Amino acid sequence: MLIGCPKEIKPQEFRVGMTPMAALEAIAHGHSVVVETNAGVGSGFDDAQYLAVGAKIVDTAEEVFATADMIVKVKEPQSEERARLREGQILFTYLHLAPDPAQTNDLLASGATCIAYETVTDRAGGLPLLAPMSEVAGRLAPQVGAWTLQKANGGRGVLLGGVPGVGPAQVVVIGGGVVGTHAAKIAAGMGADVTVLDRSLPRLRYLDDAFGGTFKTRFASAGNTAELVMAADMVIGAVLIPGAAAPKLVKRADLSHMKPGAAIVDVAIDQGGCFETSKATTHEDPIYEVDGIMHYCVANMPGAVARTSTLALGNATLPFLLSLANKGWKKACADDAHLKNGLNVHAGKLTYAAVGEALGLESVDADSVLA
Repeated sequence: MLIGCPKEIKPQEFRVGMTPMAALEAIAHGHSVVVETNAGVGSGFDDAQYLAVGAKIVDTAEEVFATADMIVKVKEPQSEERARLREGQILFTYLHLAPDPAQTNDLLASGATCIAYETVTDRAGGLPLLAPMSEVAGRLAPQVGAWTLQKANGGRGVLLGGVPGVGPAQVVVIGGGVVGTHAAKIAAGMGADVTVLDRSLPRLRYLDDAFGGTFKTRFASAGNTAELVMAADMVIGAVLIPGAAAPKLVKRADLSHMKPGAAIVDVAIDQGGCFETSKATTHEDPIYEVDGIMHYCVANMPGAVARTSTLALGNATLPFLLSLANKGWKKACADDAHLKNGLNVHAGKLTYAAVGEALGLESVDADSVLA
């Protein structure tokens, strides 16, 4: 199979879909790899490193899309990239279709087979291709939130860890999954007073047992959430429903009860965000204000630490990439129910029910397109 890796064109996206080591593995399995020139530079991989392992470098993204049997990326394809997809081609990347009808319609029209990193599962019920970026985004959230809280950026002017004689910032993390756990660990490590909200009592017990009071836990009832958000200096949104739009847990009316200059960091923005006032921003212009509350809603947070993120993502995606290349998408999905869960679009059909529900579109069972 000819595997293609174009350069990411989303603003301030410096990650790359394949590292030179991933290209080497694919070539060792008998496949060919074509990479757009300078695709890896933002992550610290130059063209010479790809050439050294046997990949071919081409000058334009058009050449990659025109020749490759499978396109491997990081972020969802932008409109000009979607126009280059063709029937029978495999697209393997993050998609986040639920809040994005334009992308969904374009992918359906392309006739391509589109497999989303974020809905591939594992035996433990986890999301192995989302987890690495969730870990990175969770660890970044307190860091960017602390920056947002600085007075020069419109924030309250509160230091996360406080100083002797002055108390620390109050940080609330909504969601105790991968993102929330890593966010809570880092925020507590920075000296903040941290509370994690979740609706799963087993998860709250696990967090309490595993972290031994490093941060507090509360059940995410409407009353507890409102009380804690009102008192918070920073609120980190870390709620995920796999493949579906994120629930809006904090409404605009709630902002008037928050501390002026408090910071919201919405890590769920890829799935539409879990604050009613969230809208996607970029690293170039990451913060905006609504009703006196500062919002940080960058849709590709891990792109800020592109090398770490690329290496972590590549470690997770490589086995699935090789399976798709070695077997073809149909046999690979038939042999692996967890990879099959990543199938979102095939030949003009939507194959992921949660996306259909979010967008009001008809979907079919993935098994029906494997028959």
